[in-house]
Amino acid sequence: MTDAVGSIDTPDADEVQESKKKGRKGGKRAKKGPLKRLATFYRQIVAELRKVVWPTRNQLTSYTTVVIFFVAIMIALVTVIDYGLNHAAKYVFG
Repeated sequence: MTDAVGSIDTPDADEVQESKKKGRKGGKRAKKGPLKRLATFYRQIVAELRKVVWPTRNQLTSYTTVVIFFVAIMIALVTVIDYGLNHAAKYVFG
């Protein structure tokens, strides 16, 4: 089999038989106990949280203001639409 980029060749019969003979026996996870896996998971969480770019106090204040303003506008819009549909339904159905 060639290693050409974009090749659509299928694996040779020898390669398929070799992969069947080897087989997987659980990999890395089977070798660790549940406490070690939990500790690894915790370390990965801490590592990911260190990568996060936390907003500054000014950014947090501005983002919060924008969200509250947007929610207030949406509440007003839904209230106006609800009020209008309520009156339209009363007009149509008596």
